[in-house]
Amino acid sequence: MNAGEGGRRASGGPARSRLQEALAGKDRVWGGWVVGPTMMGPQTYAQAGYDYVGFDVQHGYLDDADVAMLLHRLEHVPIATAVRLPSADPGPIGRVLDAGADAVIIAMVESAAQAGAAVAAIRYAPAGVRSFGPLRASLGVEESALESRVSVFAMIETAPGLSAVEEICAVPGLTGVYVGPADLAISLGHRVPDAWTAPEVRDAMTQIQATASAAGLVTGVHAGTGTLGNIAAHLGFRMITLASESQALRRGAAEHLKEALAEGTDNATGSMAMGGYQ
Repeated sequence: MNAGEGGRRASGGPARSRLQEALAGKDRVWGGWVVGPTMMGPQTYAQAGYDYVGFDVQHGYLDDADVAMLLHRLEHVPIATAVRLPSADPGPIGRVLDAGADAVIIAMVESAAQAGAAVAAIRYAPAGVRSFGPLRASLGVEESALESRVSVFAMIETAPGLSAVEEICAVPGLTGVYVGPADLAISLGHRVPDAWTAPEVRDAMTQIQATASAAGLVTGVHAGTGTLGNIAAHLGFRMITLASESQALRRGAAEHLKEALAEGTDNATGSMAMGGYQ
């Protein structure tokens, strides 16, 4: 089976998504984050060896129509896809799934009822409220296949969500939980820069990870940097988002400028290091 394209059912629809394939084959998967309607970010993440890319409809400059276009262009690019949405509204969720998203990540989930609504939004009747309308031929038309390829994550990022973590993790059909450290820190009374260092916030993330893992769920987290991603991996998280495309661009731009301003650089060596990209 080609993990880049996913398995195929006899009907022609995908048996498993790229994200499901990656999670089945690896202890953890690494992701990039996209906040604007550009293909450069997703393609660069794929070329760099990332497992998935997340599209941010909650905070990014994207709507579900933008995401649908990007998903269409990524159909033959070997990278899994997830979309963060601000609520469990079944309309936007259904549209990004019809366009081929492997997963949805629902922000600010604070109760089992909200998590249940997210699960219902990815399922057809009678188990859910999703309307039938796949837009990509490769998805096929078999309802069970369209449902089974989709992963749904509840974001736990507030004090109420933390208090309800056991109930949320017990919701049938939920794939996993995804921690948002920034909002979690704010909700617990800490500054965003202290999200990974404040003991109360770190303990909360550890509690969420342990509870979800014990329930057999995939645990994800928005790390934001490679260093924090390494810490998240040691905490046991399996789906770890590193930098957004804007963060990666800033870091790369700063490093290039630092190199350019450095004294004593061997110009010949520097030219060779570019590998012909001049």
